Amino acid sequence: MVYKIAVIPGDGTGPEQIREGMKVLTAVAELEGFKFEAVTYDFGGERYLRTGETLPDTALAELRQFDAIYLGAIGHPDVKPGILEKGILLRLRFELDQYINLRPVKLYEGVETPLKDKGPADIDFVVVRENTEGLYCGAGGFLKRGTQDEVAIQTSINTYKGVERCIRYAFEYCRRRNKKKKVTLCGKTNVLTYAFDLWERVFHQVGAEFPDIQRDYAHVDATCMWMVKNPDWFDVIVTDNMFGDIITDLGAIIQGGMGIAAGGNINPEGVSMFEPIGGSAPKYAGQNVINPLAAICAGAMMLEELGERKAAARIEQAVQTVCAKHLKSLAAGRMGYSTSEVGDLVVRYL
Repeated sequence: MVYKIAVIPGDGTGPEQIREGMKVLTAVAELEGFKFEAVTYDFGGERYLRTGETLPDTALAELRQFDAIYLGAIGHPDVKPGILEKGILLRLRFELDQYINLRPVKLYEGVETPLKDKGPADIDFVVVRENTEGLYCGAGGFLKRGTQDEVAIQTSINTYKGVERCIRYAFEYCRRRNKKKKVTLCGKTNVLTYAFDLWERVFHQVGAEFPDIQRDYAHVDATCMWMVKNPDWFDVIVTDNMFGDIITDLGAIIQGGMGIAAGGNINPEGVSMFEPIGGSAPKYAGQNVINPLAAICAGAMMLEELGERKAAARIEQAVQTVCAKHLKSLAAGRMGYSTSEVGDLVVRYL
C-alpha cells in the first residue's frame, strides 16, 4: 500500500519536528510493509512575506487528492497574528470540512504532570471538539468601529447537521476505544440556552442508539475543575469549537505539556490533517533542541486514521518507552537529547 501524504513543515521549529516525524513514519512503514509518497508544500510565514499569499486556491484542489496532511506549525514573528492562522489553518479545516478536532489526553510513564498524586492510570481520555462551526465561523461584525459607541458582534453558529455528526463521531469513537464506555457532553446549558439546548437534545437522541455507552453532562467550568481534580472520571468528552479549544490546552498541560500533545483535524469521509498542537516556537528554530514527540504522536494518529493501527501502536509504544527510559524533561533544550536524537530513539524502539 502507498499513501499519498501532503507535508506542510510550516514555520519556526515546525520543519525540525516534521523531519523527525517523517523519520519515524518511514521506519515504521518499512517494518509494516507499506510506503509513503510525500509532497512538501511551503505554506507559512516565509512564503507569505515573500509573495503575500497564504493558501492559493489551486493548493486546496491539490490537497483534496491526498490521503492525509501532515502539518508542522504555523506562526511567524514577522507576520501579524491571525493572518496565517485564518488564512491557512482555519481555511484548511473549513474548506476540507475537517469537522472533528480529535485530542487524546494521555499521560505516559516518566512524564511529569502538575497534578498532585496523579499518574498514567488517572489521565487517559479524549476530547472530540466540533471543528467547523461555533464562534470560529467568522459570523459577526462591527457597528461604529473606532468610536465610543462601537458595537462588536461575534455569533456562534450551531447547525443540527454539524452538532449531530460531531456527537455521533464521539459515541462511535468511544465504542471503538472500549475503555470506560462513557461520553460526557461539555457545555453551558444554564446560560447558552439556545446553542446548548440543541447540543443536549441531539446528545441524548444520538446516545439512545448506543445503549452500551453511559451519557454524562458537565458545564464547561465544572469540566475544567474535574479535569484537574478527577481526570480519571473522563473517557470521551464532546463539545463545541470554543470550549473544545480551551479545555484541550488544559488537557495538554495535565498530560505533560505541549511537547507531547498531538491532534487531528478529521474528515472521516475526506482528507484529514494531523499536527502537534504547540506553536512554532521560533526562538528555538534551527537549534535542534525542540521536542519532536508531539509531531511523532501526530504521525501515529495519522496512521490510525489511515487504518494502519498496528504501525500506530508501535509508534505510541516506542514514544512511551523513550519517555520512561530516557528523557529528563519534555521542555525544549532540557530533554537531555537533541531533536534528532529523540527521533533516533523512537526509531530504535519501534
